[in-house]
Amino acid sequence: MMRKFTALLILAVCFVASAAQAAFETRASAAWILDQTTGTVLLSKNAEKPLPPASMSKLMTLNMLFEALHDGRVTLETRFSVSDKAQNMGGSKMFLTTKDRPTVEELVKGIIVQSGNDACVVVAEGLAGSEEGFARLMNERALAIGLRNSVFANASGWPHPNHRMSMEDLGILASRLIREFPEYYGYFAMPVFEFDGRVPSNHRNRNPLLTLGIGADGLKTGHTAEAGYGLVGSAVQGDRRIVFVITGLESEKARAEEAEAVVNWAFRQFVQKTVAEKGTRLASVPVWMGSQQQVGMVLPEDLELLVPAVVRGEVEAEISYETPLRAPIAEGQQIGTLLVNLPDLEAREFPLTAEQAVSRGGFIPRVRTAAYVLFQKFSGSAPGL
Repeated sequence: MMRKFTALLILAVCFVASAAQAAFETRASAAWILDQTTGTVLLSKNAEKPLPPASMSKLMTLNMLFEALHDGRVTLETRFSVSDKAQNMGGSKMFLTTKDRPTVEELVKGIIVQSGNDACVVVAEGLAGSEEGFARLMNERALAIGLRNSVFANASGWPHPNHRMSMEDLGILASRLIREFPEYYGYFAMPVFEFDGRVPSNHRNRNPLLTLGIGADGLKTGHTAEAGYGLVGSAVQGDRRIVFVITGLESEKARAEEAEAVVNWAFRQFVQKTVAEKGTRLASVPVWMGSQQQVGMVLPEDLELLVPAVVRGEVEAEISYETPLRAPIAEGQQIGTLLVNLPDLEAREFPLTAEQAVSRGGFIPRVRTAAYVLFQKFSGSAPGL
C-alpha cells in the first residue's frame, strides 16, 4: 500500500519576517495581487467572493475575441455589422451606428480604450449571433480556463443581478491574456483611440497608471454604482511582472491612488531570489526493487522565490513523496514535491524529479525487498532499504 512520506527541510535565503513586511492594508473592499513571474499571491482580500465586476468583465469578451483571432475564425480586418441593440447601448461607448462596419481591430481598441459597451455587443453578436448566446459561451469557457467564481449575463458588464466575477478570477483572466496573447496585449497600453472623429472627450484610456512611468501596461477599469470603482492592472519592473485587481473604491481619485500604492508596495517590499539552482539534490529516497537502493530528488528548474526585501533568515519547506517508490524510474521523472512556506504569503509547491534513472533490479534486490516486507509484517517497524 502506498503512503505519503513528508520531511522538513530548511532553505537559507536572505529574508526573515518583520513588521516592515506587514500585509498591505488596502482600502478596496476586495483585492487580489499576484507576482506573475514567480506565481506568488501577495495579497488576497475577499478575492473568491463573486461581485459585480462592471466593465472589468470586458476582459472575458476580449478573451473570447482573442481566441477567435488565434483560431483563425476572424482576423483583425474582419468587419462586423452593428445592430439596433448595439447602437442603443448606454454608458461608455464608441458611438457606433447601424451604418458602421467596424473591423475587429477597431472593436478591440474601442473596448479597451473607450470601454465601449456597444462594441462588446457587436463582438458578441458577430461571434455568437446574439449576446445571450455569447454569454452562454462565456460561461462555458470560463469553467474551462479555471474561473471558478464567475457567471456572465452579458458581454459588457452592464449591471445585471446574475453577472458576477471574483477578483481572483479577474486576476487569473488578466494573467491569461498577458501569457497567451502577447501579440494583442499591447493594445491595453494604448493611451488614445479615436474612432472616426466621434466624441473627442471619449478618446482617452481610463487606466490612471499608464502615464506614471511605473511600468504599467494594462488592463481595464470598471465602475458602476453597485460595484464602485475598480481596476485590473499589470506592471513590469526589471524581470518582474505583477497583476492585481482592486474594487469597491469610492472615487476615480481613490482608485488611482490605491492602484499606484499597490504597484509600489509589490515591487518595493519583495525581491526575487534564486534559492537553489536547477539540479540541486534536496534529498535521497529509498527505491523498491531497484538496481540501486536510493535515488536523489532534484529540482528540475531553478528554485525562484519571492521574499520580503529587508533582512536575513531561513524558510521552512516540506519534501513529500509516495512510498514505496518502485523501480523502474526514469531520469527526470517527477517523484515528489517541495512545499515552501513563507510568512504572510500562500504556500507554493514545486516538483522534484529523479536525479538519474533506476532500472528494475535482479535477484538480490527482490530478496532484499521480500525480507523488508516480512520484517514489517512481524515487527511493525521498517528498516532502511
